[in-house]
Amino acid sequence: MLRNNEINIRDPFILTENGKYYMYGTRAASFGINVKGFDVYVSDDLENWSEPVECFDSEKNGMNEGVNWAPEVHKYKDNYYLFATFTQKNGLRGTYILAADNPLGPFKVHSRGAVTPPDQECLDGTFYVENGTPYIVFSHEHTQIIDGAVCYQQLSDDLKKAVGEPKTLFRASEPYYIEKKPDGEHYVTDGPFMFRTKNGTLLMIWSTFINGQYAECLVRFSGGSIRNEFEHLAPIIDDDGGHGMIFEGGDGLYLTFHKPNLSGHEHPHFVKIIDNGDTITIQ
Repeated sequence: MLRNNEINIRDPFILTENGKYYMYGTRAASFGINVKGFDVYVSDDLENWSEPVECFDSEKNGMNEGVNWAPEVHKYKDNYYLFATFTQKNGLRGTYILAADNPLGPFKVHSRGAVTPPDQECLDGTFYVENGTPYIVFSHEHTQIIDGAVCYQQLSDDLKKAVGEPKTLFRASEPYYIEKKPDGEHYVTDGPFMFRTKNGTLLMIWSTFINGQYAECLVRFSGGSIRNEFEHLAPIIDDDGGHGMIFEGGDGLYLTFHKPNLSGHEHPHFVKIIDNGDTITIQ
């Protein structure tokens, strides 16, 4: 068995199923570049984990030519879908959707190429369903546009492709707590994840850098819809932890994220959070 401090992954993501926790993440070696795929770890208690089980072989599938980043597994219509970022043939990063009939995989390529815009450098696509309509929410990379953005786009019902046009929610420089930088310096958006509270309030967590520290930030939408106006709330983590997600554990609600944001030293962290109805706070 492995403890959390013995697992070196970035971007941890938890799927809860049949009383077990399935944890996915970016293989942290070489910052997730050419690492040949993804693993899943299984636990009963969020402290003791199985040895890693490979759930996707990117080399075998011809997708190991660059990044293997940020796997998320979501159950949708009785199947399991893995959203992850790979380097496309055109050299730009994009989020693909893989599928399997169980959380351990093996996952197979499901989407018709990347479901993020083909001419954009995109990463960290997360799955979100609103009123039965599936969406991908993703980061448009600062490496291409300097001031990174968080965007969303509708997906086809079978999750094979994107439909309609991508919409930009905000740029990384916009929140009130972001320090202004000299022209030409970059602003990062990273790891969006959607969460609906007990009273229907729609929140999104996402990561950036605040005063040089990796941080977990919070957005609240009005009227419970990603299509409505929103506001930036105070960050919930500002001491070098981020790229998180929220899940229901056996004894309450949890936020998991990686920390520190230093290549080779990242580990999954778990903190209990409180659903206050209109926001979340760390317990």
